[in-house]
Amino acid sequence: MDQFENTRVLLVGAYDDAMHAHSALRRRALDRLGCRVTSFNLVSQGGLLNRLRRIGLHDRMAKAVRQTDPEVVLVLEGSQMPPELVAELKRESQALWVNWFCDERRSRNAISTLAAAYDLVFVAGSEVVENGDTVGLPPLRYLPPGCDPSVHRPMRSRDQFRANVVFAGTATAHRERLLSELVEFGLALWGPGWRRTRLRDYCRGELLDHENYIRAYAGASVAVNVQCSDAAEGPDPGCNRRLFELAAIGVPQVVEDRPDIHRHFREGSELLVARSAADFKTLLAEALQDRAWSEQVAAGARQRALGEHTYMHRLAALLGAARVMEPQFA
Repeated sequence: MDQFENTRVLLVGAYDDAMHAHSALRRRALDRLGCRVTSFNLVSQGGLLNRLRRIGLHDRMAKAVRQTDPEVVLVLEGSQMPPELVAELKRESQALWVNWFCDERRSRNAISTLAAAYDLVFVAGSEVVENGDTVGLPPLRYLPPGCDPSVHRPMRSRDQFRANVVFAGTATAHRERLLSELVEFGLALWGPGWRRTRLRDYCRGELLDHENYIRAYAGASVAVNVQCSDAAEGPDPGCNRRLFELAAIGVPQVVEDRPDIHRHFREGSELLVARSAADFKTLLAEALQDRAWSEQVAAGARQRALGEHTYMHRLAALLGAARVMEPQFA
């Protein structure tokens, strides 16, 4: 998109090939929009190097800002950066400082201290924007995660990556309770912590790089998408990355209901939405029995994801909102 051509962006976040692989996908989207992007990695390396990195974070960030002279500093979460550090760095540059809290579990209370230091903040849950006091906070905008169709795409999976029903993600008490009800359908689990639960026998691997995460879901007849926490623990406010990634991968998904889902996909024709453990069982049984129907649902979700929910869509919206605030970086 020519309107963002040569916009200088310093992209600050955690980068790796597993839990934080999405940071590189967001950089790729900025590149494709024509931005001139520099990445700053907040991932800790461990040991002495980790301590040195923490101690030198201000100096390293200040150097990156001086060298790149960004128009926009876009921070992805950035819990490693205390607000006083952000405030000090802002005084040393003319850049617009933006934070994208792309984790759907982030509540208003969880982000308020960090968010106050920025010029503009995006959050992955609409209720964080719509409900509550905004005194002392910068403008808040709703911006859910997305997908990268060049990475999140249908693929042929074999051997250990083939299964009737798949969930890939960290074990939590809520997920264990719900997924324990689904073992009869040929459940396969991937992700940290499952081998320390009563579902250990269904775990096919704890550590997945992003390519194998995609392969695991692409090999499913039906994918399940379960949030981290239940209502009693405090439900996750927004849509998780998995929602959009599974849609782009082209696998039928049964997703645990939450309000924001219905902003982005049509229930029944693009997603199968479960409101209870009984719903999960009923929908899985129907999806596995009528594969033509479930594949049609998956195709509808994939078309929607590619047309509306890629990271290029998300970053174009973010940069557009930033430009309204600071038109001089056009």
